[in-house]
Amino acid sequence: MEQPLVVGVDGSEQGLRAVDWAADEAALRGLPLRIVYASLWEHYEGAAYVYSAPYASDQAVADAILKAAGERAQARRPGVRTTSVVLPQEPADALLRESDLAAAVVVGSRGRGSIKGMLLGSVGLAVASWARCPVVVVRGDAAAAEGRHERILLGVGHPDRNSSAVDFAFQEAMTRGSTLDAVRAWRGPARGHGVGATSHATSGDPYEAKAAAELDEALRGTRTRHPEVRIRPVTVEGHTHRVLVERSAAADLLVIGARRNKGLGLQLSRTGHAVLQHAACPVAVVPQHG
Repeated sequence: MEQPLVVGVDGSEQGLRAVDWAADEAALRGLPLRIVYASLWEHYEGAAYVYSAPYASDQAVADAILKAAGERAQARRPGVRTTSVVLPQEPADALLRESDLAAAVVVGSRGRGSIKGMLLGSVGLAVASWARCPVVVVRGDAAAAEGRHERILLGVGHPDRNSSAVDFAFQEAMTRGSTLDAVRAWRGPARGHGVGATSHATSGDPYEAKAAAELDEALRGTRTRHPEVRIRPVTVEGHTHRVLVERSAAADLLVIGARRNKGLGLQLSRTGHAVLQHAACPVAVVPQHG
């Protein structure tokens, strides 16, 4: 059975932006699009209905949200096979179940009930943390969402823990005809003394050399399988999350890996949390299985 691209909607504008991104992605990949509304969303997010009719039934609200999302997807990408479904579950639970059979799950960066100042909605964070397939959190400006930069940004971690993310990023770059920027951040010991001391690269710095070797190792196999992908590997001194957030302003998609610890699901690192909250483009979190 062909795996669909699943997008979660909740009636918010961010949810509709996720539908736009998912429709474009489904068209690029030739995948069916499955639009999911969890009927307990308003209780999960602690929000009032976005529709004005105070006595509308839950089913009427769900139908209205799905109708708007489906019409938007079809208007944007008429050739994409689109289905929609209401699931009587909490939204995070519903989307996590969907992730078992999905090519990827797409969510907006904020739900309609997100607390002011909370940059990533509770549903998005839960799904990105625990899903069993790649999760894309749609954020950033229109240029990124519409792929105008023609650049995919890959944050490369340890070679043994990042292969799924590397494969995903190469596939995205190949499908879109984009350049792949593969970045490995590194830090050496602080030079000098006191609170203001920082690390500085020197010619032949062993920490930079180690980062370059790890980057080459992480990319080697996939690079050989996809010689058609234009790739720009680079090592950058600095904190990984800061490097990726800064470079995301010129990217259409930022791809990071997430380790799966047995029995604990995905454990989002400091880098994962930071880019989901602050990246200037959509972020794909790709679980590393095994």
